[in-house]
Amino acid sequence: METQRTLSVLVKNRPRVLARVAGLFARRGFNIDSLAVSTTEDEAISRMTIATTADPPTLKQIAKQVQKLHDVVRVIDHTEQKVVERELCLVKVRVERTQRPELISLCDVFRGDIVDIGNGGVIVQIIGDSDKIDAFVDLMGEYEIVEMVRSGKIVLDRGAQG
Repeated sequence: METQRTLSVLVKNRPRVLARVAGLFARRGFNIDSLAVSTTEDEAISRMTIATTADPPTLKQIAKQVQKLHDVVRVIDHTEQKVVERELCLVKVRVERTQRPELISLCDVFRGDIVDIGNGGVIVQIIGDSDKIDAFVDLMGEYEIVEMVRSGKIVLDRGAQG
């Protein structure tokens, strides 16, 4: 059964590494649902957090193939691990002045922040797991969504299991 799966790929911080990893997914016909990349506590190492949809045997095969790539230090499959997951979402919505109190209340429920108010538009920032972001975006559909961007999920294993 195909489900959402998350991998962390620790790589040497060098040019073309991202292209090689993404290229492997493309050549194998797998879509990357979410991708976030940044340096780690060691500036020479970057962490790629990749969310994809696959069944367990397929994900194991993907992980093995990624591990063989040049400049890949370690691959961590978070699927069966307890993790802390976060994602950032910015949503620009068109709202009338009379709708602002309702929008502010909705942001409070989701612990979102209004980070900009302009002529007829508001930008809301929300941080949380993917389900929380999805629920918030669904409710924002009651307003006119002008633009939206999501960072992609990032995860770390809980405790000392990593």
